[in-house]
Amino acid sequence: MTLIDRAGIPGARRVVVKVGSSSISGDNAAKIQPLVEALAGAHAAGTEVVLVSSGAIATGMPFLALDERPSDLATQQAAAAVGQNVLIYRYQEALRPFRIVAGQVLLTAGDLENPTHRSNARRAMERLLGLRILPIVNENDTVATHEIRFGDNDRLAALVAQLVGADALILLSDIACLYTRPPDEPGARPIVDVGTGDDLSGYEFGSVVVNSVGTGGAATKASAAKLAAASGIATLVTSADLVQAALAGDQVGTFFVPQPVRTPVPTGAIRTTA
Repeated sequence: MTLIDRAGIPGARRVVVKVGSSSISGDNAAKIQPLVEALAGAHAAGTEVVLVSSGAIATGMPFLALDERPSDLATQQAAAAVGQNVLIYRYQEALRPFRIVAGQVLLTAGDLENPTHRSNARRAMERLLGLRILPIVNENDTVATHEIRFGDNDRLAALVAQLVGADALILLSDIACLYTRPPDEPGARPIVDVGTGDDLSGYEFGSVVVNSVGTGGAATKASAAKLAAASGIATLVTSADLVQAALAGDQVGTFFVPQPVRTPVPTGAIRTTA
């Protein structure tokens, strides 16, 4: 199905939700619980939900006595190896009262570029969803290198949404919606809807932000949203605090109207450009 507006999200057959490191790690680790409650509500209503969650490195940092995100690859990999285990445990504990089981899926860019690996990933995720398991996807930071990384999990989420044929993609951020320029600058206006032919080149999203716990920013979310929408997937960018409203189809965030005819993903390659 192709959703034409936010109101269709509650009736979507399959939804991919992406959350960033800053929203669920450090002082915000407690926000995992309301996020899970919103996902569980959609799950109970019959929607198949896939969560793409950053946060392995950020979650592992305190266990390695690190005050900021490490810059060297080996330490990033070590932090991810520790943090991914803790992160999945936190999600599973939050899901337990809803009797939902989480399934961990770790991917690299190479997995989605290799036809055999991609087919295996799609088959595994289809089976997890068929069993009513909630897949939790993250980049496999322990084995990824700088050269083969997705770059940010917004793009990974768009590619996963393509992979599983999602009806909707919800990219959760630290702000309620996208703006025409950084929201703290004079003249910044909220972007409510982005049509299929709208040109965003005049907006000042800024470059990718690298903070103490993760990577990403408005520019990566706009790019990922355009990629998904071009494939026929309705995409919403909003705050992690508004995830329940987003899944309920409320008038929140920035909505990217999808192409009316879903573009099939070629057997030999995942689309990586909008």
